[in-house]
Amino acid sequence: MRKRISRRPLLAAGGAAGLLILAVPALSLAGSPGRPAPYNSPIGGPKWTYGSRSQPLRSQARRADEGYRAYVALAGGYSVSTIDVATRTIIGKGISTDAGQGVAATPDGKKLYIANTGQYDVLAADAVTHTSLSVRVGPYPQDVAVSPDGRKVYATVTGGDTGAGGSAVVAVIDTATDQVVRDIHVGTAPRQVVFSRDGARAYVTYAGGVSVIDAAEDRVVRSIRDPAGPQGIAVDPAGRRLYVAEPQAGRVSVIDAATGKVRGRIAAGDQPWAVDVTPDGSKVYVARMNDNVVSVVDTASRKVMASIGVGKLPQSVAVTPDGSEVWVGNGFSGDVSVIDVASGTVVATVAGGTGTKPLNAAPLGLAFGRTP
Repeated sequence: MRKRISRRPLLAAGGAAGLLILAVPALSLAGSPGRPAPYNSPIGGPKWTYGSRSQPLRSQARRADEGYRAYVALAGGYSVSTIDVATRTIIGKGISTDAGQGVAATPDGKKLYIANTGQYDVLAADAVTHTSLSVRVGPYPQDVAVSPDGRKVYATVTGGDTGAGGSAVVAVIDTATDQVVRDIHVGTAPRQVVFSRDGARAYVTYAGGVSVIDAAEDRVVRSIRDPAGPQGIAVDPAGRRLYVAEPQAGRVSVIDAATGKVRGRIAAGDQPWAVDVTPDGSKVYVARMNDNVVSVVDTASRKVMASIGVGKLPQSVAVTPDGSEVWVGNGFSGDVSVIDVASGTVVATVAGGTGTKPLNAAPLGLAFGRTP
């Protein structure tokens, strides 16, 4: 029986982004200048699977912390793949999803929560056995975030459209019972969600701005209006600044987390889609979707220090917990570019496994978790 694919575009910010995908030429993955060719994935089928031939590149001087795994939500591959961060080897057969876009791990690394975007649920999965159960949250959840204490999960329930009648809910899941315990009403079509490092606040982008949530009481305490249509969001380690990607405006806004005031705007090219901050708070990495690059922003000067060529249509970005690497999910190439922070270069490309085809896998979600 064929899986049902929702009519909702994979890119929740609207149909225009979907059209942008069609405009990108289908070039060879190995032909992109300055990028290593995938070393563990001959072209073949639509999913990522275990690749026994994976090897780290000899040119890389430093590898990320060996105690972590990466989880890649393949919206077009109907699965979440598990990657050993140090060796970049794909582990196991993956967790089946329906166009899942968001993924997050508990602090101990034992459980995963996956936004099953093509359906009405979040999957609670065992990180070792890859078995999962369904937690119904509402139509088309796009993103998930686990609180730093591991007790709750916030899931953005995006709904069928961004106008009247669209969802305006963040579902709260109790990780002890894997049940929804309440809904938080935010702005229409919530997109990305992130907790502050201390867990006191959570921040959610939606079609018209950013909602600030008191995580202890699960209630909105401030709404920051942003007509530029924010998508990706990150909070610095100190919890003082928010970095918000605004694709329509081609910029990243720097917002004071305490007051909601805009403190600066950084020009970020064509369709900046995702953003993340290094653990020391010194750099911000911005995935510029239509430019096929990631910009490196110095947080002190709020200036772009460098732009690094990655794959085609980069739509997700995540810094490793030790801050040594940045992983970038390329929606059209269907692979993940690995950037070495020290050198500012792409040192590896992770895609699929033996007999698989990375094209259209659409790695739209990235997360790191401790090896269970």
